[in-house]
Amino acid sequence: MIRRKPLLSLGLAAALAATLGAAPDAAAQAKKQVKLSHATAPDLGNDNHMVAWVMKNYINEYSDTLEARVYAANALGEERAVVEGMQLGSGATCHIGGTAIHNNFVKRMGVLDLPFMWRGYDHAHKVLDGAVGKTLAKEYEPRNIVVLGWQDSWGYRNVVTVKKEIKKAEDLKGLKIRTIQTPTYVAALNAMGASATPMAFGEVYTALQTGVLDGFEHAPPVVLTGKYYEVAKYITLTGHLFGPTVTACAKKEWDGFTDKEKQVMAAAAKMAQDVNRNLSAQRDAEALELLKAKGMIINPIDKEPFIKAASPVQDDLAKQIGAEDLLKIIRETK
Repeated sequence: MIRRKPLLSLGLAAALAATLGAAPDAAAQAKKQVKLSHATAPDLGNDNHMVAWVMKNYINEYSDTLEARVYAANALGEERAVVEGMQLGSGATCHIGGTAIHNNFVKRMGVLDLPFMWRGYDHAHKVLDGAVGKTLAKEYEPRNIVVLGWQDSWGYRNVVTVKKEIKKAEDLKGLKIRTIQTPTYVAALNAMGASATPMAFGEVYTALQTGVLDGFEHAPPVVLTGKYYEVAKYITLTGHLFGPTVTACAKKEWDGFTDKEKQVMAAAAKMAQDVNRNLSAQRDAEALELLKAKGMIINPIDKEPFIKAASPVQDDLAKQIGAEDLLKIIRETK
């Protein structure tokens, strides 16, 4: 009986040691999960994944209480559904993607996606870092979304076709060209003479492969990393749209972060934005060269007919979404 007491004490000690030893693992498991969602391939050759990757690594390096993970290629669902879930505080923590998706939630954001409006990367940066970007970010908050950064799409969007080579504006007439499910992009493609076909991004490859679409429109790095050269042959350098991208986060999750966690998240987004912007022109040019090497035929085109048709479209769309004031600022920004 007496000898059992030390054994009992040793058992308690072992149990206590096990409990203490498990504490760090339990603490690690208790980290808040930051889910970074985007629609494109998990390849650092495209802008969305680069932004998400930089954010993930920054957060995991500088926060003891947050753990970030990237969900690429619509792993958490199609983009619109992901943003809708974020508004309810479920699913993704942040979504990185083109502003066009967000036109469905903040109509005035559509002003950023008007055709043939941007004069270059510097022009876009000045606008988005200025009054227009701040205004649109503020207008998103009542919809339970916090904007942490504005980035570049790596390259202007061009028309990509499967079988038909586009060498002049008339060649585009009537072709079923996939675009983002937003009125701005649809109007832009229709004004160029195409038959704009809204479709979720995850369905595009198969639709090209099966002939449901004649083509789609996107920036060269996305065409490359998504391997669309496997099912499409031609790129026409229309440069019709330059869709900025945005890092948008669920306000419900944001409000649950401590001040220190918010600082880390904001710093991660700023770092990702800076890296993204510094690589824009280089990655655009590199992607075009690599697509040529993959066998794609890349054609320049006289844009003047498109530009002429775009000006009234800009005015009309800006009026429809109540963004005439923002369009004026964009046009006047030097």
